[in-house]
Amino acid sequence: MRNRFRNEVFERDGHTCAFCDNTENLDAHHITDRSEMPNGGYVKENGITLCPTHHLLAEQFHISGGESWEESMHPNDLYHKIGTTKEVAVRQSEKLNQFT
Repeated sequence: MRNRFRNEVFERDGHTCAFCDNTENLDAHHITDRSEMPNGGYVKENGITLCPTHHLLAEQFHISGGESWEESMHPNDLYHKIGTTKEVAVRQSEKLNQFT
């Protein structure tokens, strides 16, 4: 499930960080934390391709418990950047079968 998530996110984002032209050491960042999503949120609608620098910036929201975030790095901004919403990500995640 994790590999499929990673591959689908990278493919959708052209194997490039969504915020810069970096194509190395990329991460498939879960926009909404896996623990808050049905079946772990391993759907491309809950993922965005980020370089290490932008991944750290996006993680500030999770690290702070949702209290602070870098400009343009709020989860709603990230969903907007990939053309979806948390609601869509939740619906897609609900369709996942944990055992596939």
